[in-house]
Amino acid sequence: MKRVVGIVTGVVMLAVGAVQGDGAAAARSTTGTGPEVTWQPCPTKTGSAKASGAATPPAPVDIECGSVRVPLDYREPMGQSIKIAVNRIKAKVPHDGNYLGPLLVNPGGPGASGQSLAEFVAEMLPAKLAERYDIIGFDPRGVGKSEPAMHCMDAERFYAAPRHDEVPRTRRDERVLLDRAKQYADKCGNLWAWLLPHMSTENSARDMDSIRQALGEPQISFFGYSYGTYLGAVYSTLFPDRIKRLVMDSSVDPSGVWYKANLAQNLAFDRRHRNFLAWTAKNNAVYKLGDTVKETSFAWYAMRSRLRDRPAAGVVGPSELDDAFTVGGYTDGAWPDLAAAWSAYVRKGDGKALVNVFNKYGKPDAQGENGYAVYLAVQCRDARWPRDWAKWREDMSRVNRKAPFMTWPNAWYNAPCLFWSVPGGTPVQVSGAQNLPPILMIQSKGDAATPYQGALEMRNRFPTARMVVEAGGNHGVSLNGNQCVDKYLVNYLTDGSVPAKGATCAANDAPQTAPRMASKQTQDHE
Repeated sequence: MKRVVGIVTGVVMLAVGAVQGDGAAAARSTTGTGPEVTWQPCPTKTGSAKASGAATPPAPVDIECGSVRVPLDYREPMGQSIKIAVNRIKAKVPHDGNYLGPLLVNPGGPGASGQSLAEFVAEMLPAKLAERYDIIGFDPRGVGKSEPAMHCMDAERFYAAPRHDEVPRTRRDERVLLDRAKQYADKCGNLWAWLLPHMSTENSARDMDSIRQALGEPQISFFGYSYGTYLGAVYSTLFPDRIKRLVMDSSVDPSGVWYKANLAQNLAFDRRHRNFLAWTAKNNAVYKLGDTVKETSFAWYAMRSRLRDRPAAGVVGPSELDDAFTVGGYTDGAWPDLAAAWSAYVRKGDGKALVNVFNKYGKPDAQGENGYAVYLAVQCRDARWPRDWAKWREDMSRVNRKAPFMTWPNAWYNAPCLFWSVPGGTPVQVSGAQNLPPILMIQSKGDAATPYQGALEMRNRFPTARMVVEAGGNHGVSLNGNQCVDKYLVNYLTDGSVPAKGATCAANDAPQTAPRMASKQTQDHE
């Protein structure tokens, strides 16, 4: 689970296998002088990315796969190169006035693959609109099918459950957790010394422009969620004349990159967790965990404390509990599952119920470790982080008094930046040129992962941007069942029209309680 700048479209973005094939007929795109991409049919397909709440999944789409070779260091364009994996759902209209060009998509992270998002966007947009774009997904440098793909530790060993409680009670606890963070940073530094200096958002934005060149197009459109909004903002700052349309859904605060953004996030996640506790209390007839926030809060933290000494089924300790329940901060679609498992554990002693929600929402795997390695590589490199643990301890202790839900776990998630072998740089000072086309921003008012105030800062830096504010709190608002939001998105992608200032949308209805308790859920997921 990416705690900091995560990706959620629906409840979960399901991975779609998109690997390069061989022996198939290929089509080449090129500008004639720059990078090239050879398109081939993807030989395998393991699933489909779907939005939560979609009544009937649309028909699958045909996907082509390829790669673009880009410079490792753009200051030495003829030096060492790496490969960026790409996929494409090709436009079905002729390249005339109906063709709208390439639409690159990114789901966030940093460290998330964009290939499954390309399929998701192609499926969820109206067919008459999707067929006018070449929808392009890509794995940013270091991610997924790109070469090389970063891995720093064996995932099974590094994430072996139950882990040490990430809310330290003593200085000894701190030392254990600091040693773990240093071990990860040292291993990454030893394995990837040649790559780490070049793992930055700026270079990923330049990779996007290499993709544009390989496609042979003068401009691209871009649709980014979460961290993807920052990537899009950096690209449009560096290459303002090469942007046709730009959608930012759930925007990062460009003034907080990255240490300050995490502190703000801790407060926002705590508010969102309290929304979940209030929803659980409202549905006390189902879950029987208390009918006030005070009571459900006591029940949740009591459960967390108990798991420190007696992990559920020997697997879910407090850190694993945090991993699973953090998803509830991203999307209320997970609330019924989480509350049902919590109730089954507290009311019936069903530890397997907590294991099931951990496996569903929080359990890391090799793909997750790849995402974590790239996440750190980019965030630790993009900007300077405090190198004095005393500064972290002071800030986390202060914020934790107000926001205990995620402050310490989030600190340890980022703590390898204390020891990172490559110093942080100076972030691109993102800003929107006056000649940028109109930009569409979409933001939920109660977003925890990318808080609303940060989105306002992003909007203020882009004079041509208009923002639609949705009244809910989920992260990743568009193409997730809100017809009001999606109407603005479709209109913009169709003809570039943006809403009037102050546009708002109501939130989707609150989730319904699960009709079964987690003991039944246990059977369903075994």
